[in-house]
This record gives sequence, structure tokens and C-alpha cells, in this order.
Amino acid sequence: EVQLVESGGGLVQPGGSLRLSCAASGFTFSSYAMTWVRQAPGKGLERVSRITSGGGITDYADSVKGRFTISRDNAKNTLYLQMNSLKPEDTAMYYCAADRSASWYRAPDYQYTGQGTQVTVSS
Repeated sequence: EVQLVESGGGLVQPGGSLRLSCAASGFTFSSYAMTWVRQAPGKGLERVSRITSGGGITDYADSVKGRFTISRDNAKNTLYLQMNSLKPEDTAMYYCAADRSASWYRAPDYQYTGQGTQVTVSS
């Protein structure tokens, strides 16, 4: 059974930090690019960041560039998102997804998606 389980979300004050994790099982994690996407209340899905299967190439949405860092540990089948200098507009449900698309600049093609972890940035 394929599973992507996100964790690490919570309530944080503006300017704070959180580290999200996504534990993968049931498929060959190291063969997939992985993407973090988010959905704020009343809004559509927004791609946040993508990392290639080997971790050599990372891409970020302009809204998070310089504040968020994506990484992965293929030995542990785990994806991470370090989020610093959080802003209220980062409040959203965050999902990880196994991405079959060729690159950040192609249309996303998510084969597997997790259930999400809520991030709330508020004072």
C-alpha cells in the first residue's frame, strides 16, 4: 500500500520556523521527484517546492524562495521542508506528492499525494 504521511505542522507565530516531514512507503521513493504543495482556505493548490529524485535540483515558488528549503533522505524514504521566517500568508494545508513530471517548468503530474499537515501562522 502506497503511503505518504506528512507531519510537523502546527501553530507558529510570524517569523517563526517549522520543519515538515513526509514519510513515504509502498513505492520506490528514490525514483520520484517530490513536490510540496499547499492549499490555503478558499484558494487553489499552489506548488511550493520540488526536488529531483536524487536531490540534485530544487525549485521554489517565488513566494517562498529564500525562506523555505526542500530536502530528502532517500535512505529513510523521507522528504522535508524547512520553513523559516513564516508569514501569515503561509497558512495552509501542506501536502507532499510524488511527481512524475519532467521538471518544475512542466505541468505537474502527481502520482501519489498525502493527507496533509496544517500550518497556521498567527500571533
